[in-house]
Amino acid sequence: MNKRTAVSLLATLILASVHLAEAQQPKKVPRVGYLTGPSLSSQLHRTEAFRQGLHDLGYVEGKSIVIEWRGADGKLDRLPALAAELVRLKVDIIITAGSPATRAAKEVTTTIPIVMTQASDPVASGFVASLARPGGNITGLSTLAPEISGKRLELLKEIVPKLSRVAVLGTSTSPGNAQELREVELAAGALGVKLQYLDVLAPKNIEIAFRAAAKERSDAVLMNVSGALMSFQRKEIAELAVKSRLPVIYDRAQYVEAGGLMSYGVSQLDLDRRAATYVDKILKGTKPADLPVEQPTKFEFIINLKAAKQIGVTIPPNVLVRADKVIK
Repeated sequence: MNKRTAVSLLATLILASVHLAEAQQPKKVPRVGYLTGPSLSSQLHRTEAFRQGLHDLGYVEGKSIVIEWRGADGKLDRLPALAAELVRLKVDIIITAGSPATRAAKEVTTTIPIVMTQASDPVASGFVASLARPGGNITGLSTLAPEISGKRLELLKEIVPKLSRVAVLGTSTSPGNAQELREVELAAGALGVKLQYLDVLAPKNIEIAFRAAAKERSDAVLMNVSGALMSFQRKEIAELAVKSRLPVIYDRAQYVEAGGLMSYGVSQLDLDRRAATYVDKILKGTKPADLPVEQPTKFEFIINLKAAKQIGVTIPPNVLVRADKVIK
């Protein structure tokens, strides 16, 4: 064997050993943090939708992706500590379910990508510079669709033909509230309905608002209260509606499933599934700043006939047939 052949053989052996070492090194499994204000047990429908979205893209939890689940159990003041814990774990991405969780994550990192699964108005909240160009480490999905507030009022008019006065329960400090109220006012003008606006800034204000609505002889209630305030009192709110004998329309299905009359709003489960596409794109190298915030594309109308009977309301057949789901 001459010197040149020996050198060539040695080089080949070195390259082969390098490739073998690389092949033997375990591939890094991405780690994703999931942060929500309510308890994880109360959000199973949403976390399963997110899991399904990942599964559809080929990810297998525990094998090709690891998820660190964190829920504040309704104690929103715990969110900053939970967000900081995810940062210490050096997760690759933080998924936030709701604006309080997004704000908590935003305060503890400017480098880890944050994907919102829902935000009523991410621009007004200061999460992104614009929907088309987020500009920082936050992107995701928005629930911003103020025009559907007017549609809710139209639905109330259909089930209460003599509707003349509606109590609108909202949260003035919530991003998007002003836009929603403008849409309700436009619809009210067209329908000849008077509005009674009641500001709900804390859970204790909800019962007070129902009493005020009954006192002013409102015919129905349009619920626009911030989701973070209402999510822990769904059953109590449904019971207040029955006690007051007031038809109430909500912005999300969970309240109807808890005993409320009806809801028309953005499909949250669709947003949770779609959040997985952001995770996939970011893990493949796309920066959050280059991923536009998406607005809702799927809406759902849910009716609870048991609640209708308790309140003494008859749902017209032409309204029932338009429902995506009817609870009996």
